[in-house]
Amino acid sequence: MFIKRDHTKLICDVGEIAGLFHDAVSMEEFLQKITAMVTRHMGCEVCSIYLYYAGRQELVLRATTGLNPASVGKVRMAVAEGLTGQALREKRPICEGQARHNPNFRFFPGIGEEKFESFLAVPIFRGNVEVGVMVIQSEKKDYFSPEDIQAFRAITAQLATTIETARLLITLNDKKEKTPVALPQEVKFVRGRCGSEGVALAATVVISETVTDLRHDGTAGGERYSEADCRRAIEETERQLEEMQLQLEATLPDMTALIFTAQILMLKDKGFCDAIFHLIKGGVNPPSAVAQVVNDYVSKFSRIEDSYLREKIYDVKDVGRRLLENLTGRARAHGDYEGKIVVARELFPSDALKLFSQKIKGIILLSGGATSHVAILARSLNIPLVITHEEALLFLDPSTDVLLDASMGSIYIDPDPLVKAKVLQRDELNRNLPALKKMVREHPQTRDGTAVRLMANINLLGDLKAANEFKADGVGLYRSEFPFMIRSNFPSEDEQYLIYRRLVEGMPGKEITLRTLDIGGDKVLSYTHYSREENPFLGLRSIRLSFKHTDVFVAQLRAMLRAGAGQRIRILFPMISSLDEFLQAKAIVQECVQQLETQRREFNPSPLLGVMVELPSTVEIINEMAQEADFFSIGTNDLVQYMLAVDRTNDSVAPLYLPHHPSVLRAMKRVVEAGLKHAREVSICGDMANEPKYLSLLLGLGIRCFSMDARYLPRMHERLRQLSVSECEKLAQEILAQSQISRIAQILESVRYPA
Repeated sequence: MFIKRDHTKLICDVGEIAGLFHDAVSMEEFLQKITAMVTRHMGCEVCSIYLYYAGRQELVLRATTGLNPASVGKVRMAVAEGLTGQALREKRPICEGQARHNPNFRFFPGIGEEKFESFLAVPIFRGNVEVGVMVIQSEKKDYFSPEDIQAFRAITAQLATTIETARLLITLNDKKEKTPVALPQEVKFVRGRCGSEGVALAATVVISETVTDLRHDGTAGGERYSEADCRRAIEETERQLEEMQLQLEATLPDMTALIFTAQILMLKDKGFCDAIFHLIKGGVNPPSAVAQVVNDYVSKFSRIEDSYLREKIYDVKDVGRRLLENLTGRARAHGDYEGKIVVARELFPSDALKLFSQKIKGIILLSGGATSHVAILARSLNIPLVITHEEALLFLDPSTDVLLDASMGSIYIDPDPLVKAKVLQRDELNRNLPALKKMVREHPQTRDGTAVRLMANINLLGDLKAANEFKADGVGLYRSEFPFMIRSNFPSEDEQYLIYRRLVEGMPGKEITLRTLDIGGDKVLSYTHYSREENPFLGLRSIRLSFKHTDVFVAQLRAMLRAGAGQRIRILFPMISSLDEFLQAKAIVQECVQQLETQRREFNPSPLLGVMVELPSTVEIINEMAQEADFFSIGTNDLVQYMLAVDRTNDSVAPLYLPHHPSVLRAMKRVVEAGLKHAREVSICGDMANEPKYLSLLLGLGIRCFSMDARYLPRMHERLRQLSVSECEKLAQEILAQSQISRIAQILESVRYPA
């Protein structure tokens, strides 16, 4: 006989289940223990856990108490099927007193479900991530009360994160999940968004968080390997990684601060190597020993509910792959990714650098916005990147050719020859450096002779080449955070000085704007904990982080001042929200000046100090700010985000991220007017500056200094010569008078540019 327990006690007891996560022999056993405990406490006869696999749009029974245990792993249903699928599809509990009478009930013969009347299914979500469905059943009719539904929802909420981790680990060893499947025949074209312009034609390779692809056992053909073979493979792998590190440092000296350190240290780690040799001494063939230990490490990292540690999974898998190739002698002449288009759900900056070092052709990313740090980095590395929602791309057959037209945000699967020829021809024209150089003038100006400064955004030192080729008037924005983002610790003052000095020497005599550390939001440091917040865009980011960690801030400012010796430098402070913050930042700069004077170091004692206008609060006090700041730089990416309360990295609200919103445009106009009144230059450095369709409007608002990725400079030179300021001012006046976004969009679309 089953007796219902007190629901309050049940919910408290569920917290103890987390302990089973580490004690269970397997993830399947862990889920099974959950179903047994829930069944006992809820006083019902059945509890089942179905896990959701997005790639197949399928729910799979993974644990049950009360149904036929042989049905685990065999019962599968599409999300469109059954009451269980309905719960996930509609994101709500489904409760039926006589489930079999519901037309949506899905009957599976042989699992012993026919005798149960009452049915309660609750979807499991971790945030917005669909994890699965938990179902309880009873032989009694109308058994589950509203209180039962509330209690069961609380249980699934408590267990969501842990069950999600279990799903991850189960998938690691689920060979069915590893099998690549072709896209449906009708899917030949996918529309995405441009993250980094360019074109690539190649086969794809999928980087999965949940598939290790370490299935080598080295036993094919009776091949056996020795412990000595394994030691040699470890030494060879370490040598390869150190060589890659040196090669990358020569190409990107500012960004490659030992990005392969984690992998090299793994090979030196006694625990990692001893685990492999312990298995070998026990009779396991070395390739199998390597695969087992690497899979175990992947599982350990996966078990940690911390998205920033996923990067370590990539490192572990890469080490395992290299070890196996060197051990078995099946290493490719080049990396697994060379010449391929990489498909990934998520990438870290260091991932992008590692892939760049392996000569990939392009990236398809299933998360992040076009303004995310990986997209910015891809532009500097000249890697075409498209951002899309199409989950099926994760299951592309690796033999299928894909044409990535990142300039248009288009993905062609097995492209038609005519489409292929057309896209590649256009790309060839866009890469014609002599033709691009012809667009550039020594002094950019409008058709009616108004001078405009076109500056370059610099993310990597490698960007200087294009900036100089296209005659940038200087550096309007140096994003100093990138050297921080790929490291395992903060770079020292001297390390930063070397980078900043190479930057200013790379454009001698020209004005260089150095932005202080802008970490937070979508740009995080994997080696810190204070960036991990529920709402990072409203948290400890940018100047707030610098003030909290003044030692880091002072080291950066000192490095900038030293690098600016004898040069024209400006220091730009991001995310300033009040006059007090700006004055505080100025005071710290002055302290650094005094320190360097005392130490008799060479430095620039009087750089211009500016405010990045990104927050509505700054716009409201812009006239007071103009009395203290030397210049303003409008960061449109964040200004739009904070003006409109739209997370610019959240694809679900992407249509609401509108730079031409009347509130945004009027705020920009106020900043320009304050700059004119107090003789302070106002530049624009966000993605809006890259967009030709906004150029007339921005000129009409009074902007005369634009900073953009260097690749866009020729196009902007060409467009400037087509415009007259008087016409642009009329356009701006017309647009500023509008209050409807749709009307502004119509006006912008109607603008025609003379040849």
